[in-house]
Amino acid sequence: MNKLCIGKLFALFVLCLGFAACSEKTDFKPLFADDLSNADYDKTVWSINDGILTATSDQAIWTKDQYENFVLDLEFKNDENTNSGVIIYCPDKENWIPTAVEIQIADDHHPQWQEYPENFRCGAIYGHKGANEQLVVKKPGEWNRMIITAKGQQIDVELNGKKIVSANLADWTSGTKNPDGTDIPTWLPKPYCEIAPVGYIGFQGKHGASNIWFRNIKIKQL
Repeated sequence: MNKLCIGKLFALFVLCLGFAACSEKTDFKPLFADDLSNADYDKTVWSINDGILTATSDQAIWTKDQYENFVLDLEFKNDENTNSGVIIYCPDKENWIPTAVEIQIADDHHPQWQEYPENFRCGAIYGHKGANEQLVVKKPGEWNRMIITAKGQQIDVELNGKKIVSANLADWTSGTKNPDGTDIPTWLPKPYCEIAPVGYIGFQGKHGASNIWFRNIKIKQL
């Protein structure tokens, strides 16, 4: 093969790499429109300003579409003693607590949260799987980045660049006991192995006096 052919093949290879990289970057799309037109929410509770989403009471905001096999990339900022969360695989928005999976958001730096089990704290699959490293969440007032990868029954959670949770819902065959022997909260009686790995995505609102803020929420379907 002469040098000209080799050069052309190399140029084509570089071009293909460029297209692949470009495609990878553009695979992510905003989960919500700038005007929240594709969201299901109470307009008296949730608002978005300068790309920052927040709420005035404890009500969730939901996608209108259902999702399966995805990477959800978002940023959140806690208030002092924040209690919030990201909800996935939800089949019933009106009765989501016992039927969906929640990835917890909390101000673990507050003494109250240090008294709770690890699977109640930030980044945990709430009530089921605690993070493998604690206090990864930043102090109130600082932005955090969370990446949730949900592929079938496998859920992985990354917080501020650290992979802190890896769980397969198929392992949760009981509605009362976790695989590690710890108790599942009584208000979450459905075994996770029975939850279909598809559903609406939601974000919890404000609990009590503590606010929560979200921004840069984007999703890539796998």
